[in-house]
Amino acid sequence: PAPLTPDQVREQLDPQGVSIADYSRKHRLNKNLVSDLLNGRKKGKRGEAHRAAVLLGIKEGTVAQ
Repeated sequence: PAPLTPDQVREQLDPQGVSIADYSRKHRLNKNLVSDLLNGRKKGKRGEAHRAAVLLGIKEGTVAQ
């Protein structure tokens, strides 16, 4: 599947009542990083930003377990 846009990610989280902070805690991500990705301030190219972008579905790729 094609990567989602940040707006599409928000549209998926909102009906479930999941906040950025909730999502971040569940996936052990920094909530500021997730916010930056969803607001276009970060691209998710390397490291934790890459992992977060892939988990959010806004970037294709793999995440090491």
